[in-house]
Amino acid sequence: MVAPALDLKKTPLNDLHRKLGGRMVEFGGWDMPVQYAAGTIGEHLRTRTHAGLFDVSHMGEIDVRGPEAIAFVNKLASNDASKLIDGQAQYSALTTPQGTVIDDLLVYRFAEDHLLLVVNAGTTDKDWGWISSHQTGEAVKLENVSAQYCQIAIQGPQAISILQMLTETPLHEIKYYHFVRGQVDGVDSIISRTGYTGEDGFEVYAPPDKAEQLWSKILDAGNYGSEEGVLPCGLAARNTLRLEAGMCLYGHEIDETTTLLEANLGWITKLNKGDFIGREALAKQKEERIKRKLVGFEVTDRGIARDHQDILIDGQKVGIVTSGSPAPFLKKNIGMGYVPVEFANVEQNIEIDVRGKPVSAKIVALPFYKRAK
Repeated sequence: MVAPALDLKKTPLNDLHRKLGGRMVEFGGWDMPVQYAAGTIGEHLRTRTHAGLFDVSHMGEIDVRGPEAIAFVNKLASNDASKLIDGQAQYSALTTPQGTVIDDLLVYRFAEDHLLLVVNAGTTDKDWGWISSHQTGEAVKLENVSAQYCQIAIQGPQAISILQMLTETPLHEIKYYHFVRGQVDGVDSIISRTGYTGEDGFEVYAPPDKAEQLWSKILDAGNYGSEEGVLPCGLAARNTLRLEAGMCLYGHEIDETTTLLEANLGWITKLNKGDFIGREALAKQKEERIKRKLVGFEVTDRGIARDHQDILIDGQKVGIVTSGSPAPFLKKNIGMGYVPVEFANVEQNIEIDVRGKPVSAKIVALPFYKRAK
């Protein structure tokens, strides 16, 4: 096994990943498991049918406290934090003056004067710099509290029954995108009904020194090692799961060159909430209409579309693949990418330039996969 580069950050579960046979790679400056012995397909399918366990402790957390916490976050982020109630979370985005995306994030409301922003691992420092630089006299105290949390996600149809064995908190009472403070295996935690897989599940935030205890206890409760037991999952399965669910990945579908409206994220773009960074540009783009749009596609020929390959119509490049991969549960080859709006129609035939060979595909509705309620 290759030793991690000395300058890579490690989550509190790094040693356990290695003991479990995780194949480690560099990701956003972190030493992370890309997969374990079951492989990406095995981990993906187990999450869809039973349960998967993910280390997401590399994500960043930024505390916003004070009487103007909501107003301050509303100035920076596209969604409307004033609509949250205590114990509720929302998906949102930090936007540039051009309406493009600095990062996507979750906003957790603990109280009227206390929000927690959960941001992507590779952009935590950038986000912290952006957020703190835009504090212009508001009555808020900002703190980068990333080092105070581990974050463990249990996802899949059996997630609720597995986690329930370790907590007295009635998990079925927690609505989707809501959270509570409770204990998991006796550890004070935030239990959030959220995830990035398209499945039901929970993300548990807890002190980093309790990470190994919680990870091991969840594996035990989920009968790890049995045919239908919980599996530890790496970054590769997390990526194929979110792609099947049609979820954007920062640095792929969204970045500082893409606007929220182009990325089908108008639903988190609340233009009527009052002013926020990027509002003017987004309102203008909405009025003038977008010129390109993020679409999903299914490969209909032999071949696999991969990130950064060209999308062609009649042999001419019209766009680029932002994410492409086999979809293990759907047993198809799928992808997402941007095309001009005049071509962004379901059943539109396109081609993907796979190493110089045009491979047939067609645009399909997103998401590719939606779990049965």
